[in-house]
Amino acid sequence: MSTVQTQPAPSTRLELGYDKNLMLFSGRANPDLAAKIAAKLGITPGPVTLKTFTNGEVYCRYGESVRGADVFIVQPTCANPAAGLTPNDALMELMLMIDAAVGASAHRVIAVTPWFGYSRQDKKSAPREPISARLVARQLERAGADRVLTMDLHAGQIQGFFRKPVDHMTALFILTQYFRDLGLQDLVVVAPDAGRVKLNKKFASKLGADLAILDKERPAQQVAEIGYVIGDVKGKTAVIVDDIIDTASTLKVATQTVLDAGARAVYATATHPVLSGNAFENLEAACIEQIVVTDTIPLRAGAPGNIKVLSCADLLTDSIRSIFSDSSVSDVFGGENQLF
Repeated sequence: MSTVQTQPAPSTRLELGYDKNLMLFSGRANPDLAAKIAAKLGITPGPVTLKTFTNGEVYCRYGESVRGADVFIVQPTCANPAAGLTPNDALMELMLMIDAAVGASAHRVIAVTPWFGYSRQDKKSAPREPISARLVARQLERAGADRVLTMDLHAGQIQGFFRKPVDHMTALFILTQYFRDLGLQDLVVVAPDAGRVKLNKKFASKLGADLAILDKERPAQQVAEIGYVIGDVKGKTAVIVDDIIDTASTLKVATQTVLDAGARAVYATATHPVLSGNAFENLEAACIEQIVVTDTIPLRAGAPGNIKVLSCADLLTDSIRSIFSDSSVSDVFGGENQLF
């Protein structure tokens, strides 16, 4: 009696049996942050030639093969005077690095841009204005970015400008832990305007502090007028929380308003130390005990001595590992990274 031999059904997968490769490259906007991330990953930043020609054009060339690798490009779109880079230079350099990696057959290209430039231009505030944040998102996608890793966007809707996945990190836990470790008493968290209330509410909740709000208006771009404090700050230590410190004009006026309302002392914190224009002079003139920021943007020379910089390298490293291994990025925060 003969037996009928059945052939196994063909698999739906072709197992190639090769390991994925992670490669990390740095632009010139914040090489120190990239070096910290690489060290925590146990690798060195990949070799890449970046320069600006005498006519102002930017050049990029990778120094080794990136074929088949997951390429992470660390480049906040900020100025870096030490490297002779403007924000627009940094953005152009990032796009060229993305395009070069795509053209060199990288498997995936991930833009690690903790400071997302043009993020404050996220809507039309007047007729005939561009929505610049949307345009930048489209540029990065057109250049070939498969994913964007960023931190504390100025507004949540910016994530909707992308068709590709956006991993949104937050420095909330780094900053609140720092203030918990300071052991300050009678804390009140102060929102500099109504748009920051949700962030400040979470910040206050993490510290077990009260919440106050400043009544702010902007009669013109980069001009702030603050009327009064909504809430009790008298005799308390105030922490003014924002996502960005740019010219620090708002912070200077806010600090004086809070002190005039009876606060005992004022601290300030923000994720992104843009610190452009006469920011240093404004900060030195303000009676702030300490200004706590992260290293998403490198500080230019001459910063006031009361600025404390916390590194976000651990946070970004954990997120990069999660992206590379296709595991949950939100688990890095226990699912609490959606602040808006």
